[in-house]
Amino acid sequence: MEEEEETKFDLSNPDVTTKYKAAADIANRVMTQVLAQCLPGKLVLELCILGDKLINEAVATVFGKAKVEKGVAFPTSISLNNCVGHYSPLSGDTVTVAEGDVVKIDLGVQIDGFISVVAHTTVATSNPTVPTTGRKADVICAAHYAAECAHRLIKPGKKNTDVTEAIKKVAEQFKCEPMEGVLSHQMKRFVIDGNKVIISKPTLEHKVDEFEFEENEVYAVDIVMSTGEGKSKELEARTTIYKRSVDQNYLLKMKAARYVFNEINSRFPTLPFTLRALDEKRGKLGITECVTHDLVAPYPVLFEKPGEFVAQFKFTVLILPSNTDRLNSHPLPHVTSEFKIQDEELKNLLLTGTKRAKKNKKKKKKPTAAPGTEEKAKMETN
Repeated sequence: MEEEEETKFDLSNPDVTTKYKAAADIANRVMTQVLAQCLPGKLVLELCILGDKLINEAVATVFGKAKVEKGVAFPTSISLNNCVGHYSPLSGDTVTVAEGDVVKIDLGVQIDGFISVVAHTTVATSNPTVPTTGRKADVICAAHYAAECAHRLIKPGKKNTDVTEAIKKVAEQFKCEPMEGVLSHQMKRFVIDGNKVIISKPTLEHKVDEFEFEENEVYAVDIVMSTGEGKSKELEARTTIYKRSVDQNYLLKMKAARYVFNEINSRFPTLPFTLRALDEKRGKLGITECVTHDLVAPYPVLFEKPGEFVAQFKFTVLILPSNTDRLNSHPLPHVTSEFKIQDEELKNLLLTGTKRAKKNKKKKKKPTAAPGTEEKAKMETN
């Protein structure tokens, strides 16, 4: 029964593939709209609010007759320059996009629990025809080519360690470093962070089990590169994104905490949410007790060293029988790096396609002909 249930919600079911692609279509349209607004002078808060608003408006127009849950799968985050990710501020925040900022936009959409996540990096400029050069260009190129290599390596027969190795080699080509702690997760229905993971940069403290990719799997591929050491830490920026820890329960004491927990259980039982989606005053007050008792897992705002630049590309891939389908892709900003891919193995990998030869079905063995029917059997096999 468990195996039947698993098959019902994997890519062998055409309806599942349709919902993943519908979620991706919305994620891509919203990303395009937010990218167009990432201009000097824009408040980061306004851009995050815009992204979430556009997602909720778009999902309301699809699968109207079917009663399915749909909405934000990952709150819109806008992270600038050395901010690694998860910056999705609350009311009153005054962080503003400036000319030349490296801007990372991260968001996700779900339809009936089938998730598409996407992140893209751009450069905020009032004159996009002038190319961005220097270390900003290097780190964007490093993240882009690592993403292209990962796409080609995620297929049956390849392993997660093959992807990790390619990410490292691409980073070296552009004198950059993969960010520590970044994981690309397998996704399933209502699960944004499955147990099968690709680590971008293994360390003594952070290692993952090796595995081989299989047909009908879905992955959120997250590539984050830095011009620095690839190490991050929390600073003063407030954590605003959390996810319910479904295996934890506790009888909360504070009234505000009980309000927050009830809201989470009814509106965000499995996927990440932002405190902006709650009553902010009670949310800020009540979330602390929820975190203290491990009822929610935080997505902290992380930073590289000041003066460094971080670029991110994230996309959803479906491992289908004929190809690995990348659902999210957007035009690169106008950048020119002094470096390029020199490694022959990487160059050959980038030249390969993502389609695979169809498996030949084994022919059924014909039964032995009965005496006196040799001629008939011969005709049937011709």
